[in-house]
Amino acid sequence: MALENIVKEALNALYHHPDDAVRSQADQWLQEFQRTIDAWQVSDNLLHDASSNVETLIFCSQTLRSKVQRDFEELPSEAFRSLRDSLNNLLKTFHKGPPKVRTQISLAVAALAVQVPAEDWGDGGIMNWLRDEMNSNPDIVPSFLELLRVLPEEVFNYKIAARPERRRKFENELASTMDVALGILTACLNIPELKEQALEAFASWLRLRHRIPASVLATHPLVLTALSSLTSDVLSEAAVNVISELIHYTSARNIEGFSVHMPLIQVIVPQVMNLKPQLRDSSKDEEDVKAIARLFADMGDSYVELIATGSDESMMIVHALLEVAAHPEYDIASMTFNFWHNLQICLIERESYLSLGNESLIEAERNRRVQVFRSSYESLVSMVSCKVQYPQDYSQLSKEDQKDFKQTRYAVADVLIDAALVLGGEATLRILYMKLVEALSGHQNGDMMDWRPSEAALYCIRAISDLVPFIEAEVMPQIMSLLPKLPHQSLLLQTVCLTVGAYSKWIDASPNGLSFLPSVIDILVSGMSMSEESAAAAALAFRHICDDCGKKLCGSLDGLFQIYQRAMTGEGSFKVAAQDSLHLVEALSIVITELPPDQAKKALEALCIPAVASLQEVINQGPLVLGQKPAREITVHIDRLANIFRYVNNPEAVADAIQRLWPLFKAIFDIRAWDMRTMESLCRACKHAVRTSKRFMGVTIGAMLEEIQGLYKQHHQPCFLYLSSEVIKIFGSDPSCADYLKVLIESLFSNTACLLTKIQDFTSRPDIADDCFLLASRCIRYCPHLLFPSPVFPSLVECSMIGITVQHREASNSILSFLSDIFDLGKSSQGQQFVPMRDNVIVPRGASITRILVAAATGALPSSRLETVAYALLALSRAYGSKALEWAKESVCLIPVSAATDMEKSRFVQALSDAASGVDIKGLTIPIEELSEVCRRNRTVQEIVQEALRPLELNLAYVSS
Repeated sequence: MALENIVKEALNALYHHPDDAVRSQADQWLQEFQRTIDAWQVSDNLLHDASSNVETLIFCSQTLRSKVQRDFEELPSEAFRSLRDSLNNLLKTFHKGPPKVRTQISLAVAALAVQVPAEDWGDGGIMNWLRDEMNSNPDIVPSFLELLRVLPEEVFNYKIAARPERRRKFENELASTMDVALGILTACLNIPELKEQALEAFASWLRLRHRIPASVLATHPLVLTALSSLTSDVLSEAAVNVISELIHYTSARNIEGFSVHMPLIQVIVPQVMNLKPQLRDSSKDEEDVKAIARLFADMGDSYVELIATGSDESMMIVHALLEVAAHPEYDIASMTFNFWHNLQICLIERESYLSLGNESLIEAERNRRVQVFRSSYESLVSMVSCKVQYPQDYSQLSKEDQKDFKQTRYAVADVLIDAALVLGGEATLRILYMKLVEALSGHQNGDMMDWRPSEAALYCIRAISDLVPFIEAEVMPQIMSLLPKLPHQSLLLQTVCLTVGAYSKWIDASPNGLSFLPSVIDILVSGMSMSEESAAAAALAFRHICDDCGKKLCGSLDGLFQIYQRAMTGEGSFKVAAQDSLHLVEALSIVITELPPDQAKKALEALCIPAVASLQEVINQGPLVLGQKPAREITVHIDRLANIFRYVNNPEAVADAIQRLWPLFKAIFDIRAWDMRTMESLCRACKHAVRTSKRFMGVTIGAMLEEIQGLYKQHHQPCFLYLSSEVIKIFGSDPSCADYLKVLIESLFSNTACLLTKIQDFTSRPDIADDCFLLASRCIRYCPHLLFPSPVFPSLVECSMIGITVQHREASNSILSFLSDIFDLGKSSQGQQFVPMRDNVIVPRGASITRILVAAATGALPSSRLETVAYALLALSRAYGSKALEWAKESVCLIPVSAATDMEKSRFVQALSDAASGVDIKGLTIPIEELSEVCRRNRTVQEIVQEALRPLELNLAYVSS
């Protein structure tokens, strides 16, 4: 009683106390209480207590549901019967409400049924028990109907701590009693007030796919009632849910599969088609129209292979879907987008026609089908292109609504691409060009031009740019001639700039391309001066133009440099943000690549001047100023140099530039090595210089490595490891570099191993762990001759064992990948010679590594990481055969039988055995996944397993379990 009173007081505090701190404390206490074994009895007592208020009832019903789902194993086996009877009494007690309480109790009974086999449930299993209860308590049938609805849904509820084997059996138990469930639901149809509930429950049972023959369903009273109720004001929502499930039930991914379901399809489709006039009925509520549209969309998605044949019947569905697509509400129209995409695949992809065999037959049939659907896709283009027009009040919309509108535009762009794949880019472009002409011609009488229709048409034209042939000579020249004449409204100019960038390849390929370039560049300069948004679009387009028309622009380098100079220094009205200025750096870098070598070198120097001058100015002010500058004022210039080194594809010129700039870089390294942001920017610049220059780097690479090796000892910046990875990739296999690379990696790894001596170190410095083991994997790939004989290799393996279970995703994945690379060493001819050295380190630690990996699979790491862990375990088994199996057996033997049965453990070991025998490991993950699921099924079990495996103890003495 004392505990019950405390629960009531805590709930009262949670909902009614004015002090936030008290409410938070009460919430914390209640959460802890829910985990205790006392929560069973206290919740049950309070639910049976007539004086409990609604808040108490809701909390206790949720607690009881959660306890049954997650902690059922806490109870002795003999407690089941009394728990079932108590829940049954509560269902009867709350059959008139509160609804939330009744739902929670229904879920608790369903969770109990998932965990308790039918033979242990008694009374012929839950379905027979439920039927008998409903017959005995006719007044309480609505309450039992809710239980009947949630039962099949709980098959797929993985919050319930049931073993995979038991979950499969429960699904089969329900499937075998499907006739009982449908019998109950059919009987309920005779009671008008129960019809809606019966239909909702029927929809739920249909999710147990393909358990009832379609021929039976075609004449079943439940199906016929649902079809006849589609136009009912009261029952339409439940009826739509049933028909939607039936449509999914009859779907198949191949033509032959449909024949089995044809009796049911032939009943459903005509009835749904009868609803088509309601799509245009203005008296219909929007939610009703949405429900009808959903049925058409479901039919399209489910029967797309049948529809793609182009029969008269299928075209009736297509025309209905076009009506849905034409609906002014985007949420309704967009329901069809998935269908148009899948239909496009069926029409275009060769796989759809393989059954025809002969190439000429395939081509003829494809052409026939495309012709059948041509007018539908042409209509679709016209319909959806209107949906991207900016609303008049766009600037007043919230940021969230503006973001939603942009998502709408992206989705429409995808539909236009699908249409263009069917119609061809040129045909689609013609339709959209007419939209643009129409938008422009509507305002020739001196009226104030509405820029929005033109912008919408241009947005759509831009969307299909990849599908318009470079040789298109009818429409594109006209569009290019129109662009300079459009008004300079910010959003319109932004789209004009992006359209220019999207068609840069067309401009390059067009016979008139050179004549368009001056006006195109003028548009982009205007864009850079209008607003930050249009400047961002113009900078990106400028990059595309220079990328694709670089050769044509070589003669205009002076003009391009003037634009570049203005943007870099912020002269005049240019509004190019620092991040967007990188596109201009890339653009000029690409043009410079097209120049002859001697000119390229000079142009590269000129390109670097704005960034170098700004950095030199800061350095000249002395170490104190350099050390105190905000990182952004330095990295903006370094990032521009990084892009120059990345995109000027002239190794000698870049090597020469980095050699000249090294003193400047070294000054920044020396003074700001403490500043992670500056170091990341500087290392990125060095990485691109190394990647572009490769072996032309000469003495600079040695100076660079010496610098980061020394600084890493003091400042432990992860980016120093990251830069070293790039160096290893390029120079790792070069014998002339072996000596200094050996010193480098031994220094970096030994320093890192000293930093990461316990799991807390990995948690607090995950970036170092991530980059360290990425570097180690690079060494395995590019210079195993430096890593495996090194005295640092054993300590690196020890370090990885400590950090496997770090919760940081990238760090954990890098460590697991490093171990997998070690295990897979023998797969490459280059690595085979180092296998004995590897084994000298791994075999003495094999038992511990295996145990830690098993712990990671069974709960020490999140289940989202399981695929990576499973691969490491299977790779270990493949590498070490019988030894690995012994390690695995020792590890799983530590898991108590209460957590995992001998059968579940033996399946796991068998999967590893199959891997050791050479079976393809791709098909061996299911037993690992099942052991993982079993050991994570609730918190208690997970804690028991982790306590047994103790992943953080590197050398665990095995004891018999």
